[in-house]
Amino acid sequence: MTEQRVAIVTGAAQGIGAAIARELAADGHKVVVADLNLEGASAVAQEIDGVAKLLDISDEAAVARVVGEVVDEFGRIDILVNNAGLVPFTPWEKLDFAEWKRVFDVNVNGLYLMTKSAGDVMAQGGYGRIVNIASNTFVAGTPNCAHYVATKGAYIGFTRALAGEIGKHGITINAVAPGIIASEGVLSGPHADGFDYVVPMQAFARRGVPSDIGPAVAFLASEKASWITGQTLVVDGGHTRN
Repeated sequence: MTEQRVAIVTGAAQGIGAAIARELAADGHKVVVADLNLEGASAVAQEIDGVAKLLDISDEAAVARVVGEVVDEFGRIDILVNNAGLVPFTPWEKLDFAEWKRVFDVNVNGLYLMTKSAGDVMAQGGYGRIVNIASNTFVAGTPNCAHYVATKGAYIGFTRALAGEIGKHGITINAVAPGIIASEGVLSGPHADGFDYVVPMQAFARRGVPSDIGPAVAFLASEKASWITGQTLVVDGGHTRN
């Protein structure tokens, strides 16, 4: 059994997830880079001496398989970062029930499946750090993505509620809520136009980048954050201020 802390980061083939994986690896952790994009995950894993896993977080059997493989390979799971999810852009008038269910199935059901499966392993070991990647859209009430904002509100509520149940196992659970970030996914889609609106509202006159998020997650995933749980840390350059 390795003495390294073992971390699973979902949706880590690119963007914020990849930045988090790099930050955790720099802290000395063995990082499992889990993503539907196995090619991208493998590239990140090779860069950080990690392990790549093909994973659909909305598939219960796939989640159980990956968690089981990680335990078989390393004997433990210490850190889980729930980062994977869909980030749609759909005006309310065009949002149908099928898309609503699809986004909830991945974002919310995936959050449950990963936390339940990896959290059970953590409980057996008496230690764990869970960090859920929410969004400042829940604070800002960003339009054209009501289903996405609703799922990120679920992340925050879930984080608050579960903290009181899993603390007895030595597990903390917190959320990080990024603002709009210049990741590959954002820059290639309709959300890219949001920078023109958001940047002037920030305290810093630049676009946020994935590496702005990694350190906040790494802190909450560390032993230094042992007295912090059930909290949401907004990391958005001062766009929203609470």
